[in-house]
Amino acid sequence: MAAWPAGPGGRLLGRLVLLLLLTAAALLAPVPRLIPTATSVPAAPAPDPTVPAVGRAWPVGVRPSVLRGWEPPATTYGRGHRGVDLSAPAGTPVRAVAAGRVSFAGRVAGKGVVSVELTGTGNPPLRTTYEPVRAAVRKGDEVEAGEVVGTVEATGSHCGTGTCVHWGLRRGETYLDPLSLLPPWLLHRGPSRLLPVLGVPLPS
Repeated sequence: MAAWPAGPGGRLLGRLVLLLLLTAAALLAPVPRLIPTATSVPAAPAPDPTVPAVGRAWPVGVRPSVLRGWEPPATTYGRGHRGVDLSAPAGTPVRAVAAGRVSFAGRVAGKGVVSVELTGTGNPPLRTTYEPVRAAVRKGDEVEAGEVVGTVEATGSHCGTGTCVHWGLRRGETYLDPLSLLPPWLLHRGPSRLLPVLGVPLPS
């Protein structure tokens, strides 16, 4: 095997050959696959197994904008958002999401509220709440999915300068995400775009 020439020229030639070998090895190495992680790609929220998708209508419109999503509090009395706010002008009809019985229709702290216990959703049953709503039903009335239970009031909304409907869902004293009531075919239907809930974008 031939030896490198002695002297500075030989050492320089050896370094160049070594550099060429390292460069060739780097270029020929397989490209590592980029595997998305939980931090780079947000996972879709898992459906709540305690909430059956019995919804057959949005409370307002066909597919209204969600101005603010459900933000469950860390504790029973902690801060959060116990429902979702749906964009709706004053006077918009408010409909029952699913069949049930009106358990409350009146005013709470100056705001009109309608609550409906949903049929066939366990014991205690799921209960949806809509506010601020001028009630068109009375306690004890049976309602079908899509039936008008009232209209959006011009005052009492907590959505800033506009109006909205606050839609809540509870089982007993436990607050749940009301969007879980809607099956995929209804949740994603319609021409408008549903805004992200809890930072997770929904398919358009």
